[in-house]
Amino acid sequence: RSPLVSRYASPEMGFNFSERKKFGTWRRLWLYLAQAEKSLGLPITDEQIKEMEANLDNIDFKMAAEEEKKLRHDVMAHVHTFAHCCPKAAAIIHLGATSCYVGDNTDLIVLRDGFNLLLPKLARVISRLADFAEKYADMPTLGFTHYQPAQLTTVGKRCCLWIQDLCMDLHNLQRARDDLRFRGVKGTTGTQASFLQLFEGDHSKVEELDRLVTAKAGFKRAFMVTGQTYSRKVDIEVLSVLASLGASVHKICTDIRLLANLKEIEEPFEKEQIGSSAMPYKRNPMRSERCCSLARHLMTLVLDPLQTASVQWFERTLDDSANRRVCLAEAFLTADIILSTLQNISEGLVVYPKVIERRIQQELPFMATENIIMAMVKAGGNRQDCHEKIRVLSQQAAAVVKQEGGDNDFIARVRADSYFSPIHKQLESLLDPSSFTGRAPQQVAKFLKEEVRPALVPYQSEMGGKIELAL
Repeated sequence: RSPLVSRYASPEMGFNFSERKKFGTWRRLWLYLAQAEKSLGLPITDEQIKEMEANLDNIDFKMAAEEEKKLRHDVMAHVHTFAHCCPKAAAIIHLGATSCYVGDNTDLIVLRDGFNLLLPKLARVISRLADFAEKYADMPTLGFTHYQPAQLTTVGKRCCLWIQDLCMDLHNLQRARDDLRFRGVKGTTGTQASFLQLFEGDHSKVEELDRLVTAKAGFKRAFMVTGQTYSRKVDIEVLSVLASLGASVHKICTDIRLLANLKEIEEPFEKEQIGSSAMPYKRNPMRSERCCSLARHLMTLVLDPLQTASVQWFERTLDDSANRRVCLAEAFLTADIILSTLQNISEGLVVYPKVIERRIQQELPFMATENIIMAMVKAGGNRQDCHEKIRVLSQQAAAVVKQEGGDNDFIARVRADSYFSPIHKQLESLLDPSSFTGRAPQQVAKFLKEEVRPALVPYQSEMGGKIELAL
């Protein structure tokens, strides 16, 4: 068994890609086809329909495996298995259809249902991070560009960068789900020739058959044209949005791992959790590392459908089948795992304000130099003279930090220099961290109110409680 199922994925997503879901959906599609054909005048009886309805989940997997071993054809193996428990309906099961009627249409149902499982999970992650961003909207923290100290931001504003990416993913997943069309009832090469023959050349009945089955399967639209299969470019679209989600999660969890190293923010750590077998003091960010590890796998999976779509000769070739069995399932299972893990992380993030404050104090004096220059000029000083004074003092302070390993004493040097006496009383206000965060708190409030919370409204009933990880 794949570790994606046995170790990580939710039971719901595991079931969505299970044999029981797959073959149970095949039987439902055969039922929909028979019901629609009957309603349009084909000689199918109520008794046959009821027999099929009574055996939708009565699947003899052992018999199906034996049939497939003998026939080397999975669809016909299950036709025979279904027919065995539906002897009265045996003659009309799969009437006029090709293998891709059940195969491709089931895949589209599973993809749709997979999105429906992922979307509330993604919304929950966004909701938890939005609460975190709101709580820490005003807390100054050192910003980084090139992973070098930069101007201050706030803890909440940084979190909004994560949320914005995830909101884009939420929109993309919704779009990809809503863009899915049913393959429908199209026949062996997509021409519907077999159904046109069944209905004695009545094109309107063939079109109505396609519409009825599409509606029964819960789709609003079906493809107007197909080969034997639906276009494999659909799989590219599906896995592209999941790969993009993987990139978002990888970036978020990498940031959390870096912040854990700085001891500013940590993911949840259980009371009895062990960080290292050799180093008892360690608090490794294993949840974030798991997300990064699996996100890398998720990002690479899009290469499979890209290559598969490019080599589908004419109406179809079967070299897509084995590849799609793997990549489609793994993409959704992996996305499911990383969202569950990220929800767990976001529900237990721990912030260390004193560490954040100390790091600010190490860098803020240098960042305040422009404010000091402006204050001195307002007090009657010469800008160029002040600049030179600050240049000398800041380099001396930098030497203490870099060469001696000491604390940044730049402000102490300014206080000790009589040249700066006109602004000595202003230094405390000039060094207030909140004056260096610009509009970050206001940006957080506006972003959460106008973009994030409205996007979550469709999922309010599914926000649920906290999630606990099995492993």
